[in-house]
Amino acid sequence: MDSPAPREMLRRQAIRTFAFLVLAAPALSPVSGHASETDTARLPVAVVTPRLVMAAPDMAITGTIQARIQTNVSFNTSGKVTARLVEVGQHVTADTVFATLDPAEQQAEVSSAEAGLAAARAQQQQADLTFQRQRSLITGGFTTRTSFDQAQEALTTTQSQVRAAQAALNTAREQLAYTTLRAGQDGIVVSQSVEVGQVVQTGQAVFVLARDGERDAVFNVPEALLTAPPSDRNVDVTLQSEPGVRATGTVREISPILDPATDTVTVKVGMAETPPRMTLGAAVVGRGRWEQSRVFVVPWSALFTTGGGPAVWVLDAEDAVSLRPVEVRNYETGLVYLSGGLEQGQRVVARGGQLLFPGQRVRAVEGAQP
Repeated sequence: MDSPAPREMLRRQAIRTFAFLVLAAPALSPVSGHASETDTARLPVAVVTPRLVMAAPDMAITGTIQARIQTNVSFNTSGKVTARLVEVGQHVTADTVFATLDPAEQQAEVSSAEAGLAAARAQQQQADLTFQRQRSLITGGFTTRTSFDQAQEALTTTQSQVRAAQAALNTAREQLAYTTLRAGQDGIVVSQSVEVGQVVQTGQAVFVLARDGERDAVFNVPEALLTAPPSDRNVDVTLQSEPGVRATGTVREISPILDPATDTVTVKVGMAETPPRMTLGAAVVGRGRWEQSRVFVVPWSALFTTGGGPAVWVLDAEDAVSLRPVEVRNYETGLVYLSGGLEQGQRVVARGGQLLFPGQRVRAVEGAQP
């Protein structure tokens, strides 16, 4: 027969075990619904519902003011530079002397041509006297027709020689004038590549002159932007350093060649009237006028990539995410405008999507609308 002490000990141990199981039951019992999973197990992400708006791209592209016509200025003869008389940025008139060459060689050619012309004229004078004498003699019958014809031919030959000598002298004098390089047009010197003592060749560009007159605003535009160019060819041009200085230009030239280094195309905007503050080389900002279209607005942090293209994480009714490819219309500070890939009312992940994978269920934390 058992003693009372062991029975009492077993009873107390059973009571302690029952109490432990009762206290531990809430932690071990199955959870009804998804509240626990949503609050603890799922990854929290910030979620927004993109706004559908009517918007026109406002692409601000930086460019520079350039002259409509730029001319390469070069010598028409070879020689050694003896003087350079203008500097880059200097405004010049048509008769301004840019530089001069050593004229010794050309001066010698002028002297030689002058001597040749003097000799030809002396021969012409002698031939003319002979011809006059032969004409008088043949009238009286004191000379032969052959002698008269020879005198006439000699006179004609010497006259041609005089004309040739005169042409050679004119050419020599022209070559001498070429040793002085003049602007030829009013404008601004934008570059120079010659110094005193340098030997230059005929036709070698030594200065670049931006002619006075109409100006262009020149921009390097991304190729993708030109796939849907603005219907209005007018461009608003603003001086970057002074936004209050504005002008309106018209697209007059789009380069057919893509720059492989920058993936941009050169666009020239002609400006009939340029404000005085928009000086040559000034930095300007151009804005085109695109037509409005329906786009979704999302924060920039919502944008991801898939297959090399842009995408966003989209939530379904059970807060499971999937990566959805989208079409980007344009970018603004902090925002992205999507022209395709989303439907109205869909929710997208705005923040916290770096660790997501397709099909993952998340805890959606509603964020502020963009």
